[in-house]
Amino acid sequence: MNPATQFALLADCRRLFVRGMEIMVNIGVHGFEREAAQRMAIDVDLYVPLAVSTPRRDKLDEVLDYDFIRRSVFHRIQQGHIELQETLCDDLLVLMLARPEVRAARVCTAKLDVYPGCEAVGCERFAIKDST
Repeated sequence: MNPATQFALLADCRRLFVRGMEIMVNIGVHGFEREAAQRMAIDVDLYVPLAVSTPRRDKLDEVLDYDFIRRSVFHRIQQGHIELQETLCDDLLVLMLARPEVRAARVCTAKLDVYPGCEAVGCERFAIKDST
């Protein structure tokens, strides 16, 4: 899908986000990574149509609560050791897109303490729900 098409599909959306959620995660394929949790940062963007995210009464039940994002991340992390960041990233994307009001999502995961002199190593996914 080209950028113009993506923009057209998301032009009527509000972007909700959680940035730099720092969390300890049991992740990795190496022996030393299995011994202790690692510090990670997770970013999530959700694209929600304005029709279902514009409050009329200024009440929380009229919008998607940011707590959903945090709860989903913690729930996935608590399921046990994860081998690869790609798996975690994919799983979180599926959880975000499972919400009916979410049209698109972006998830970025980053290990923060892998290489000296390197801020982070990570991966990112973006997906738009099929509108057919």
